[in-house]
Amino acid sequence: MNTEHYRNLDRRYLWHPYSRHSAIRDTAFPVIVRGEGIYLFDSDGRRYLDAISSWWACNLGHSHPRLVKAIASQAQCLQHSILGNLSHPGAIELAARLVELFPDQATPERYAKASRCRRVFFSGDGASAVEAALKMAVQYWYNRGRPERRSFVSLGNAYHGDTLGAVSVGYVPEFHAPFQPLLFPVYRAESPCCGTCARGLRSDTCAQECIASMADILAKHAPEIAAVIVEPMCQGAAGMRIYAPACLEKMAALCREHDVLLIADEIAMGYGRTGRMFAFEHAGIDPDIVCLGKGLTGGYLPMSATVVREALYETFADQPIDHTFYHGHTFAGNPVAAAAALETLRVYEEDRIVARAREAGERLQTAMAPIRGLDGVRDVRRLGLLAAVELAESNGQSGPARARRIAAWLLQQGVLIRPLGSVVYLMPPLITPVPVLDQLVRQVHEALVQCP
Repeated sequence: MNTEHYRNLDRRYLWHPYSRHSAIRDTAFPVIVRGEGIYLFDSDGRRYLDAISSWWACNLGHSHPRLVKAIASQAQCLQHSILGNLSHPGAIELAARLVELFPDQATPERYAKASRCRRVFFSGDGASAVEAALKMAVQYWYNRGRPERRSFVSLGNAYHGDTLGAVSVGYVPEFHAPFQPLLFPVYRAESPCCGTCARGLRSDTCAQECIASMADILAKHAPEIAAVIVEPMCQGAAGMRIYAPACLEKMAALCREHDVLLIADEIAMGYGRTGRMFAFEHAGIDPDIVCLGKGLTGGYLPMSATVVREALYETFADQPIDHTFYHGHTFAGNPVAAAAALETLRVYEEDRIVARAREAGERLQTAMAPIRGLDGVRDVRRLGLLAAVELAESNGQSGPARARRIAAWLLQQGVLIRPLGSVVYLMPPLITPVPVLDQLVRQVHEALVQCP
């Protein structure tokens, strides 16, 4: 079948996520047929640099031979088996490996290589991991005889997925307005963003005044609050709103002070993107619940995890009262996905992926510096191997309109991006070579000049 035939079938039968009808109807969108390394290839043979890691997931690029081999090998012996009162080696080994990545308060060191004080609950996608975390937090307090503690605090501009619980704590009006009547109420704290501080302060000299609203909420309402949920260090879908580690550290301290659980949604920023395995590590904190996804399997198969402190898990015992967590998904801990996730962790360790991402991120910051001085650029910000350019209105065009023009221009140059409102961002695979990063930034610079 040729490309236009595929497009015609697509326009007739397929419903695209987060895509306007007109964008599909009126554009000659690429039909991707394969991936190799940091590139995607369409049915016409054109190559595209995957500068957003296929929705922030493919940290090791595409067709990584070790991941492909692990998936194929596992598929030959066990394709699926439920985790309800059964188990299989992949889920067991992956849970153990994930727990080893977390802080261990039982040792003198702030962070330990090995830990035995957490449990891993598997789901199929990021929103499902968040849903599980929310239900765990509520039932934890129920199990402890505090059923009134069932409210949540989240940040303004938050995004935690598209299931109804996740939407409740991560409501984005542009996406979720039709569903607002179905959502439960949530306390909204001020959203920090150091690059465009609402108070005009500098992150290296401020006193994190933006956290005052969360402090006020917890001071007034802690007896009814189950948990605070945050995207550590960067609110992704809000436009890559990056904030200082001190802000996250202060949020965690407030949770401890008021005996409120802290849920860290690491689905987008975890797995090395920020230059640490998990973004919360920058603040030296130790969340009660952590949600993982996207890069967990290298982005190759759907899988997510909710990682919970042992102290929380112990309250779900079924004796003398049944407090079992009656929640789960058919494909939780799928063996083929688990094999991909285990091999991903081996590649991370052997190839120093997190350290390489940190080093490449420093180079990215240097390369992005000249963009800050361009007309129509409101802010340039960077966290690990993530860079964002926030556009201002220019020449009578809004920031979002300019961002769409820039994305279209870059696509013609073989670079795939996907703006967030007025923010053009780069989130390439963590294996992207430095010369390619340099070239990518030059192309973005040229796009900004060509699309004023």
